[in-house]
Amino acid sequence: MRTRTSWAMCLLFLGLVAGLVLPLAAQAPAAEKEKPPIYFYIAEWGVPRAQWGDMTKLEDQDKALLDKLVADGTITGYGAYAELIHQENGPTHGTWFSARTEGGLLKALEQFYAQPALVGSAVQGTSKHWDYILTGTIYNAKPGSSAGYLSVSRWKVNPGEMRGYTELTKSTMVPVLEKLLAEGTISGYGLVTEDYHTSDPGVIYEYFMTPDAASLDKANAAFEEVFAKNAALGGASRTMLNREGHRDSLARIRFMVNK
Repeated sequence: MRTRTSWAMCLLFLGLVAGLVLPLAAQAPAAEKEKPPIYFYIAEWGVPRAQWGDMTKLEDQDKALLDKLVADGTITGYGAYAELIHQENGPTHGTWFSARTEGGLLKALEQFYAQPALVGSAVQGTSKHWDYILTGTIYNAKPGSSAGYLSVSRWKVNPGEMRGYTELTKSTMVPVLEKLLAEGTISGYGLVTEDYHTSDPGVIYEYFMTPDAASLDKANAAFEEVFAKNAALGGASRTMLNREGHRDSLARIRFMVNK
């Protein structure tokens, strides 16, 4: 199966200072009930350029099964994307699906394994491959089908700072993201961590999707405005985030469905 998450928040959480956590939390309205966790199964592929068309065809073949799994409630959504910023030996394509439980992910995955044509193609055999299972409680998405762009930022949170970082994210960024989602500037967002670790503990992935390039510019401008209005947030990453572990990716979403 080829899926991927992932997801991305370029510029989204540029600076958060530990000393700001308690003051900002005190100013925030009463915290709303935490969402139940969502789980993502993500597969990324490093496809030889001559076979990019073959991978696209294979992604299209997946849609019939994915639509069935959404309809019966096994998964809550799915998508496919192509990376726009390529790195040597890195991924070029990816897909993902999401579920409310790990069991839902595994049930979906087993249905793919039961169809050899979807998991044993020639293009898969000649491509590099990475899988991830991610989870988080900070997320939202617009229901329906769409395409557009996916921006993902990878950060490593310093030891002992994860709770403060996620709480500050909720109080400072989620209201902005929800406003952008409501007005249609973004089509989804989230902050997720590995459920089964293939990298160091403390690594997080922040993502958002937009329906078009103009909306990507508008979203980034809104994030910049947050920091411009609160100069104290600048440079905060030195306390809560390990900047040396930071990486960004930008992908074109070929198709995406959210229930």
